[in-house]
Amino acid sequence: MKVSIVSIGDELLIGQTINTNASWLGLELSSIGARILQVLTISDDPHQIIRAIELSESDLIIVTGGLGPTKDDRTKKVLANYFEMPLVHDATTLKHIEAFFARRNRPMLQANIDQALLPRGCEILPNQWGTAAGMWFEGKGKSLICLPGVPYEMKGIFSEEILPRLKKRFTLNALFHRTVITQGIGESFLAERIAKWEESLEQQNLSLAYLPSPGLVKLRIGSLRGSEDAALINLKMDELKTLIPEFIIGYEGDTVAGVVGELLKKFQKTVGTVESCTAGNVASSLAGISGSSDYFRGALITYQTSLKTQLLNIPATFIEQYDVVSFEVAKQMAEEGRKQLRTDYCLSTTGVMGPSKGDSQDEIGTVWVGLAGPFGSDAKRFIFGDERSRNIDMTTLAALNFLRLALVEQAHNYRK
Repeated sequence: MKVSIVSIGDELLIGQTINTNASWLGLELSSIGARILQVLTISDDPHQIIRAIELSESDLIIVTGGLGPTKDDRTKKVLANYFEMPLVHDATTLKHIEAFFARRNRPMLQANIDQALLPRGCEILPNQWGTAAGMWFEGKGKSLICLPGVPYEMKGIFSEEILPRLKKRFTLNALFHRTVITQGIGESFLAERIAKWEESLEQQNLSLAYLPSPGLVKLRIGSLRGSEDAALINLKMDELKTLIPEFIIGYEGDTVAGVVGELLKKFQKTVGTVESCTAGNVASSLAGISGSSDYFRGALITYQTSLKTQLLNIPATFIEQYDVVSFEVAKQMAEEGRKQLRTDYCLSTTGVMGPSKGDSQDEIGTVWVGLAGPFGSDAKRFIFGDERSRNIDMTTLAALNFLRLALVEQAHNYRK
């Protein structure tokens, strides 16, 4: 099944809203074996909508956006005219809209009532999460699904209404894939390290995709033959473990913070953070995991240099001697934080995020991450880039991975 995804909305084109719908649909459709031929983002202009439909060579077109109650939401009218289906009030949809507003004790406007005007002849896709129903059109040699642009409404209709219909109407050869998540090695170095292994995938008609993001590289192994290649793909994943064990942090939807949390729970250890340049981002990542209260105790934010002295009792002369962004200060921050927070482990961060250097003489992108634990303390230096938000994200990942490696080493020592 070949699919085109068309996202409608001026707010998407000007960057006011990020188009998360297209990426989510791409993942969901690919997982059931659909081939995405194109992803288009267009304005609410009727000519652009019709042109996108007529130029599509896909088996199925999925359109999102432009189904709201305001005058600039034109999608429904354009599609009704294109497929020559008059708009009529749908009693079931109107009843749903009335109940929707009654539950919220809100008055209905005519614009809300008009959302029950739907093309006669299309298949109506109920929306239990909002007031704009989805629509499935068949005609003029086209199969087209239209969904609201609100992400949680779109996802709900797709999962509950569309997926079962797709599996009945189309022959799907589901893609089977596994994903491994790596951290601490760049894409080009990773490709060189696993070059022979990657060649073996090609020889066995398996695909490999590199999916880089700041601080991480995901490797996705897939097969269009579906689950019949599951055993082979799992075997190749086991081979990869022996090639880059130190860089693999998890699989599929794992996160570094989640993996660290599981290890802390496994060993019944606690952690805290003392953060300067990340200003609580490491703590937020740890606390964002459900159940983190079992192991995360808290954080100290010592963003200004003076607070490292006031809250951590690090002498000002010590900081002046070594520089606020240094091995010595990062290590001392972690040690003092561990004492004050009374944790088994403590992470610290100090660095130059940019665009200015602040109190340090180091170049922008220079970061030290400290770690204090039951077996001593250490600090590592990282050189990132000159973009502030990216530096914060990469420092957070580096800090969490520093702790992950320490916990893995602890497990190894216990086995000995």
